[in-house]
Amino acid sequence: MNSSIADLPTPCLVMDGVSVRQNISSMQAYCQKHGLSLSPHTKTHKSKWVGSLQIAAGATALTVAKAGEAEVMSEVADEIFVAYPPVGAQRMQRIARLAGSKRVRIGVDSLEASEMASSEAKRLGVSLGVLVDLDVGFQRTGVRDCGDALELALKITKLPNLKLRGVMCFPGNVGATAEDPQWQIYIERLGKFLDSWHGHGLPTPIVSGGSTPTAMHSHLNKYLTEIRPGTYVYNDVNELRLGVATLQQCAARVACTVVSRPTQGKCIVDAGSKMLSSDRCSPLPESGFGMVVEFPSARISRLSEEHGEIEFEEGQPAPVVGTRLTIIPNHICVCVNLQNSFQWYENGVFTEYRVDARGMVN
Repeated sequence: MNSSIADLPTPCLVMDGVSVRQNISSMQAYCQKHGLSLSPHTKTHKSKWVGSLQIAAGATALTVAKAGEAEVMSEVADEIFVAYPPVGAQRMQRIARLAGSKRVRIGVDSLEASEMASSEAKRLGVSLGVLVDLDVGFQRTGVRDCGDALELALKITKLPNLKLRGVMCFPGNVGATAEDPQWQIYIERLGKFLDSWHGHGLPTPIVSGGSTPTAMHSHLNKYLTEIRPGTYVYNDVNELRLGVATLQQCAARVACTVVSRPTQGKCIVDAGSKMLSSDRCSPLPESGFGMVVEFPSARISRLSEEHGEIEFEEGQPAPVVGTRLTIIPNHICVCVNLQNSFQWYENGVFTEYRVDARGMVN
């Protein structure tokens, strides 16, 4: 344990425990107010410690993408949602095996994935919940046509050891304000699909959607019963620029040290692409590779693997060698996955926690 940020080796990832707890509490309170279940996506934190805080606050399940993440998060949650097509024998075996001790549901957008899940679940004598993945405009995974999605749902009801539980979607194309016209498309598309669903007498569905940018407007879509935001737990420059998070709600900071000052207006820090990631800020791509908290007008202009180059405005001298700086990353999910551990700051003390599901790509 350390009691001062000056005691920490740099670069390192630091979480403000109070801010994280407040982010978790605020999202849970919003969901309770609007009658929504919260199944946060753990891709952002990949941490059993943080996942346990979400469950303790009232989350009904934890969402993951891969089998390895599912195994890790099952240690702190009774229900796991694999919101990613579980295609591949090894992946499906691990997920089905987990269903022997936990409630597990999966998202699928093809008959092939459904049949793989059914076959493995039957072999192991377990039951898997299934949500049909419907594309609502982002055009990534998801069945594009509502009729085809319903047809898939009906076929799933006939497959052994699968229980049709509802529909999932990812509104990544929907903006963070209620004025975005994509909201109406999102609502109408889910409504059209659910009309057909109910018309065929299918069971009352889970309707799972949401993202961090849309999370606090989820009540605008009357069909949703569950949301799966992930980034909200820490937030980052993307959420800050979108206007869905404040500086205080950006709980994750990279602590780094100025190791060189080649000119009066430029310094080099020990946090490069292996620490911050090379992701640009989606709302403002030319803004640089993060935000320097102590110098918000400065620009992180270039990253190499171990170097971050920071340029300062004319008339503002760069900090001298040895200065500690803190940076809010553009995309915290990638940044976290680059670390083995993080420092949790609370009650005046730094405590190190592992990034338990780091690098689990299978």
